[in-house]
Amino acid sequence: MNASSDIKRRYRTIWISDIHLGTRGSKADDLLEFLKCTESDTLYLVGDIIDGWRLRKSWFWPQSHNDVVQKLLRKARKGTRVVFVPGNHDEFARDYHGILFGDIRVATNAIHQTADGRRLLIVHGDAFDGVVKHAKWLAHLGDGAYTLALSLNHWLNVARRSLGFPYWSLSAYLKHKVKNAVQYIANFEEAMAEEARRSQADGVVCGHIHNAQIRDMNGILYCNDGDWVESCTALVENFDGSLEILYWLQAPGMYLAASAPAPEDKTIEASPLLSRP
Repeated sequence: MNASSDIKRRYRTIWISDIHLGTRGSKADDLLEFLKCTESDTLYLVGDIIDGWRLRKSWFWPQSHNDVVQKLLRKARKGTRVVFVPGNHDEFARDYHGILFGDIRVATNAIHQTADGRRLLIVHGDAFDGVVKHAKWLAHLGDGAYTLALSLNHWLNVARRSLGFPYWSLSAYLKHKVKNAVQYIANFEEAMAEEARRSQADGVVCGHIHNAQIRDMNGILYCNDGDWVESCTALVENFDGSLEILYWLQAPGMYLAASAPAPEDKTIEASPLLSRP
């Protein structure tokens, strides 16, 4: 990556999730560059930051993963309000609700008010995933299959780069082509929107399903910040309260001049990277 850390883009709020530090699929180097190139008043870590499931099976913690943790701690120490909302892969942290870890506050969920007055529920989303909630053994089995897909994805992209082709996500492609996966995403989005409505919020920001999206669902704003193992995406709030999704792998560092505010409550289509053959 050639992004310059001297050129920073400021946002009111940044949301990132599903980094899965501790796994070989985590794009920690890309995330580190993103964190160097951006600043925000508030940074939400919306779960699955550390993959406890994988680490319990086999230890994998390269320097780049440690660098990401240190960068997050440094941001908090220098004045960024950092809130960690744990997910199912780092559920051990849920026992520390309300505790500060190096100026990073742990919370099982949160309410964020945008600059234009909208209240957004912040939650990872696994509690609204029927597989995780009612059949955890199946979720672990699926996690193994997903890890295999990420490994295949890595070697596929090594070959694509050698041929001069851009990054392409195999697992994201399958996610959008397999009928059951499409229905699973739709069910999840509906459940999240209903929870926001029940919480009397104007919208919800979540992660969990690795599918970045901003869309209106019958008056509820549904936002998913994506992930940092496939698409490398973040949800950001500009200082006027508008929200948008940033796609880091689409043009590392270049989005700083090209990004534009998303119209309020308007669906932003998934990155072309998710559908490019």
